[in-house]
Amino acid sequence: MASKLVAPHGGKGLVCALLEGKERDAELAKAKGLKQIEISDRAKGDLIMMGIGGFSPLSGFMTKADWKGVCENFTMADGTFWPVPITLDVNKADGVNVGDEIALVRKGEVFATMHVTEAFEMTEADKKWECEKVFMGEGEESVDGNFWKIAPDDHPGVIMVMAQKEVNIAGPVKVLSQGEYPKEYPGVYLTPAETRKMFDERGWANVAALQLRNPMHRSHEYLAKIAVEVCDGVLIHSLIGNLKPGDIPAPVRVKAIDILIENYFVKENVINSGYPLDMRYAGPREGLLHATFRQNYGVNNMLIGRDHAGVGDFYGLFEAQEIFERIPHTGDDAKDLLCKPMKIDWTFYCSECDGMASLRTCPHDKSSRVILSGTKLRKALSDGAEIVDHFGRNEVLDHLKVYYASLTEKVEVKMQGAASGESM
Repeated sequence: MASKLVAPHGGKGLVCALLEGKERDAELAKAKGLKQIEISDRAKGDLIMMGIGGFSPLSGFMTKADWKGVCENFTMADGTFWPVPITLDVNKADGVNVGDEIALVRKGEVFATMHVTEAFEMTEADKKWECEKVFMGEGEESVDGNFWKIAPDDHPGVIMVMAQKEVNIAGPVKVLSQGEYPKEYPGVYLTPAETRKMFDERGWANVAALQLRNPMHRSHEYLAKIAVEVCDGVLIHSLIGNLKPGDIPAPVRVKAIDILIENYFVKENVINSGYPLDMRYAGPREGLLHATFRQNYGVNNMLIGRDHAGVGDFYGLFEAQEIFERIPHTGDDAKDLLCKPMKIDWTFYCSECDGMASLRTCPHDKSSRVILSGTKLRKALSDGAEIVDHFGRNEVLDHLKVYYASLTEKVEVKMQGAASGESM
C-alpha cells in the first residue's frame, strides 16, 4: 500500500549519506590515511542528520552561494527552501584545499569522509552578517541597538558562530557513524525511515510533531492533545543532542515523557522519539528548521507555540509562528516547505476555567492563570522552590526532583519575560 505521508523535503526522497556494511568498512580503512579534521558537536549532529536523511535533500555542507542564499532569502542556490546555514568551519592552518579528501573526526571517532569542492573565507563581518540574518529577532534584546550589546555574551548561537574558524568548506560527505545515539537511546532514537514506517503501519497520513528541549509540563501536554484531536497521531520529538548549561539532560527528559505517556495519553496515538542535533537557539529560523527536517520524518504539521526555540528575550513571543507567512513559496512541491505550522496561542492552567486554556479561549485575568514554561519549571526545580499546583503532573515532577537532588553543582537559570508571564 502506498504511503499517505508527506514527501521528504527537496523532491529527491530521503537522501541518506550513511554507509553501512562492507562499504563503510572500506571507507573507514581509507579514512585512516586521510587528513584528520576535528569537528564541533554541532557539525557532528549535522553529519548524523545528513547520514540518516533528516536533512534531505542535503548531501554535504553548504557552498558559499547556498550559505548566502539561506541567510538572505531562505533558499539554497538551486531555489530549494532552507532556513538555517549548515556549514563546516576549519582553520586556515589545517591546510584544507579544494579537491582534498578529508576525514571528519570528533573526539577520536571518525564520523565522515568529505570531498572538498569549495573553500570560502569567513571574516568577522561575514559572521556578524550571518548572526544578524539568522539570530536577530524582534524581542527587546534584539531591537534598538541591543543585539550586539547582549548577544555576544548571552546568545549561545551567536557565541558559536562568532567563535567559528576562518574558513568554511563545502562538499559531499560519506557518513560513517551515528554516534552514541542508537546505543544510548534504543527505541527512542529513530531515523526518518523508521518513523515513516511506524506511521505507515498505524495508517497515519496527517501527523503533528511537538518539539521539546524541556521536560513536558501541562502546556506541552495540552499542545500534544490538541494535535491528537485533529491529526492521526503525534510525534513527541525531543532534542537529544547538546543544550546550554542549566538545561535538563536528554535521558531525564525522555524518561519524563515516558511517564507522561504511560499515565495521560492513549499510547496508540503518540510516539516518543529523539533526534541528534544541538540547539542553535535561532528562534523563528529554528522553528522553520524544525518543520523542514520533520517533513523528512513524515510529519506535515509542526506545533509552534510561544517563543519556540527562543533564548532570553531576543524574539517576539509569536515570531516563530509569523515567520511561516514570510518565507518564499514557488508552487513547486520539490522546492517548497510542505510541513505547515499548527499555531497555538499562549496556553496555561486557569482556575476559573477549571482546566487548560489559551488566550483565545480564556476570558479571565492573569490572577486566575498558572503560567507554564520550561524555563520557569527549571528555575523552580533548580532553586528548590515550591512548584505551584497544575504546573506539571506529580509523577513527572517527582522524577525531576530526584534528578535535581542528585546535582552537586547547579547553573543559575535566567528568567526572561516570555517565561515569567510578565509580557502576557
